[in-house]
Amino acid sequence: MPGQRSHDGTLWMKKSRPSIPGPDELSKIYRTRFSGLDSYRRAIWKHIITQLLSPWIPSGGQILDLGAGHGEFINQVTSRGRLWAMDMNPDTGKFLEPKVTFLRQDCSRPWKISSRSLDFVFTSNFFEHLPDKECLKRTLQQAFRALRPGGHLVALGPNIRLVPGAYWDFWDHYLPLTERSLAEAGKLVGFTVERSLAATLPYSMSQGFQPPLWAVRVYLAMPILWRFFGKQFLVVLRKPS
Repeated sequence: MPGQRSHDGTLWMKKSRPSIPGPDELSKIYRTRFSGLDSYRRAIWKHIITQLLSPWIPSGGQILDLGAGHGEFINQVTSRGRLWAMDMNPDTGKFLEPKVTFLRQDCSRPWKISSRSLDFVFTSNFFEHLPDKECLKRTLQQAFRALRPGGHLVALGPNIRLVPGAYWDFWDHYLPLTERSLAEAGKLVGFTVERSLAATLPYSMSQGFQPPLWAVRVYLAMPILWRFFGKQFLVVLRKPS
């Protein structure tokens, strides 16, 4: 691949965009990674919603689950408003409740959602699967456009500062992020940062120890434990009123 020189004469190599899994490969990866864990994951997410995320989830607003997977979050959200799920995995639609509208599309392309119509966008363990920062920026711009003034985007994800090597144990991880880099990206597209935590949840529910539900409840209720065992950031972005 041809190199280019910067203004000071330094030679650098042009990077190609990584090859992202297609729909069939996404389906295979997800089935392999979470095989047999659906009921456990649903139970875990019920507690995450009530104990961690509830302060930002509107009871009557329109909500989008970005990178919805098997719908563990959006299926359990209680809202009188319209519910949306976006994912490229063709299997996602099979797991969604009838109340949820499925958008199977690239999140960095224009969303099929009206401007200023959403109250809440949520995403978990998704941004690291995007191919590059430009793709993340376009995704954040779409979220900013679709949210009403005062609406929130809440993101959970593995913090590469806390799981440096293990971050790459997953085949489809491309984009390294911390709570600081994501917060900065949010500010660049117009969001204000309402909250930014380096550590909340443990790293993964698809590998290793799976704690009993009572332990999950205790963990979520005691933020002091997050400092020792948390590996995922929590970033809350708000669209200015």
